[in-house]
Amino acid sequence: MDLRKLKTLIDLVSESNVSELEITEAEGKVRIVKSAPQATLVHTSSPAPTPVVAAPAAPASAATPASEAAAPMVPAASGHEVKSPMVGTFYRSPTPGADPFVEVGTSVKVGDRLCIIEAMKILNEIEADRAGVVKAVLAQDGEAVEYGQAIFIIE
Repeated sequence: MDLRKLKTLIDLVSESNVSELEITEAEGKVRIVKSAPQATLVHTSSPAPTPVVAAPAAPASAATPASEAAAPMVPAASGHEVKSPMVGTFYRSPTPGADPFVEVGTSVKVGDRLCIIEAMKILNEIEADRAGVVKAVLAQDGEAVEYGQAIFIIE
């Protein structure tokens, strides 16, 4: 990707209310995540899963009640938790009425699409960061998810 184009994208994210931008092209993926007053750039040159850049932590007093309230009421399952990289609305399928991307028992590879999280009118595809079998879907379709909330269990 052209350096001028990257600089323009970083400037746009820095000057807007957008907190995260991801672009996929033939050369690879670019994810720009706004942390504090400036934007951070994460670039992968192959179609591997994009690393998640942590958002700045909220004050501990405000984060504790929200994270306790967002905890799903399901029995604990062993395996790898796939966590939401952002706050948004969780969707299991690409369009209303379509089949979900994955079901419990579906075998997934690294990079397979698991769901979509809509944040600020942008649809963000969430991919598997580990190969295995989906053991649990912890979020409800159309419901809000929090940053760091477990949404899938892959074993």
